[in-house]
Amino acid sequence: MVDQGRELNGVVDGEDLVEADDDLDDVDDAVDDADADEEDDGEDLSSLEEEGEVAADYIEGLLDIADLDGDIDMDVEGDRAVVSVVGATLDELVGDDGEVLEALQELTRLAVHRKTGARARLMLDVGGFRARRRSELAELGRSVAEEVSRTGEPKKLRAMSPFERKIIHDAVALAGLRSESEGEEPNRRVVVFPAG
Repeated sequence: MVDQGRELNGVVDGEDLVEADDDLDDVDDAVDDADADEEDDGEDLSSLEEEGEVAADYIEGLLDIADLDGDIDMDVEGDRAVVSVVGATLDELVGDDGEVLEALQELTRLAVHRKTGARARLMLDVGGFRARRRSELAELGRSVAEEVSRTGEPKKLRAMSPFERKIIHDAVALAGLRSESEGEEPNRRVVVFPAG
């Protein structure tokens, strides 16, 4: 058993874990209070707007715990809620190739599921990372489609997240070619095939 004052792998000690747990309980309480306020106001939010509200409250709590500044924007795009965090120093919330952002999105979806009881498909963006990434990937999809059309040879891309693969599939389809995903997560990748 580890003493509360002793470091765990040089990262946190037992007191920090207890404080973090208490802080997360405070976030849950704040979300509960917000839910109660909405019911008192008689507001009838759609399920996507509700997802966005719960997600925004959760992310705001995490930003407070991490002592990071950021403004939160909520929107509904098609059939999913979109919560965006904008601010000057948020690179640590994105991580290499968006790995931290993907993890935060999954945690946020779990928090929404816990509050609403429904599976959330919400998308979380930090500092415009997903918007920039979408543009880069659409260009990559067009470029690979042109190359495959020119050479007549299938091309296999590097492993990507589901978000990234969807953008590539859409760009390839717009170019009139066929693509498929193959492999198992986290090594699932897109393969682009020539027409015909």
